[in-house]
Amino acid sequence: MRHHHGHEKGHNHGKEHEHGHGDSGIRTAFFLNLAFSLIEVVGGYLTNSVAILSDALHDLGDSFSLALAWYFQKLSRKKRDLSYSYGYRRFSLLGALINSAVLLVGSIFVIGESIKRLASPSMPDAKGMFALAVLGIVINGIAVLKLRKKRSLNDRTVSLHLLEDVLGWAAVLVASAVMIFVEVPFLDPVLSLGIACYILFNIYNNLRDTLRVILQGTPENVDAVEIEKTLLNIEGIEAVHDLHLWSMDGEFNISSVHVVVGTNSGDDMTELKKQVKQVMKKFNVQHSTVEIERKEEPCEYYETGC
Repeated sequence: MRHHHGHEKGHNHGKEHEHGHGDSGIRTAFFLNLAFSLIEVVGGYLTNSVAILSDALHDLGDSFSLALAWYFQKLSRKKRDLSYSYGYRRFSLLGALINSAVLLVGSIFVIGESIKRLASPSMPDAKGMFALAVLGIVINGIAVLKLRKKRSLNDRTVSLHLLEDVLGWAAVLVASAVMIFVEVPFLDPVLSLGIACYILFNIYNNLRDTLRVILQGTPENVDAVEIEKTLLNIEGIEAVHDLHLWSMDGEFNISSVHVVVGTNSGDDMTELKKQVKQVMKKFNVQHSTVEIERKEEPCEYYETGC
């Protein structure tokens, strides 16, 4: 398939990539997560809570992955060069993959420890758990607010983890409040199991979205069928084929398309290309490569089957 990059003057890849994604949210999440992880280690030991200790280990691992996510997010803002002609946006996906992998390993460990504790439950310090839960909700809630407007898969993965922590601590808050008045030691490992299973469910969703981008699947927020219908409504276009749609990072979408015009069409195709690109932008495609063919012109698409 021919992309004909040289035929499209005034490309603005650099400008579109230049804005990047702010990494201040991930930086804040990293420092808050690391500080609170250390508090959890001490608090979990003092309260004899497997839910808190397992979450402490889980968060220490996440601190490492958040540091990498922060690094890759900064790298993703780098402009395109000869090595990476589309820029470095896709590097942010590495942060999402690593964070998901750490969440997966941590969740499996939590499930194992919770099953052991179910076999031999011991009553934790409910009042200490309650105090840590309040602190956990506040700290993780601040980090979630810092990331609430971010949209890349890397940001979404980090934000999801922090939101899960908020929900997890809310559950710990309720459970500890119950155990202050009723001695039910099994509630702690059961709670831990529930949080781990919920995290695993969301890891699956995030990995699916990340792998879809890496494997260049059609973005879920782009309707290929409607794009083709709209292009065919443009005066002068008789057929559309070889339409490819993919995403760099789950946010910045790209397309290439061949449009066929009639034999009597004029030589100046500038306005037609402009209309095609306007349609693409309307359907959430930020960068488009358009190849215009005349009706009688043979197309390599049919020869190669690409």
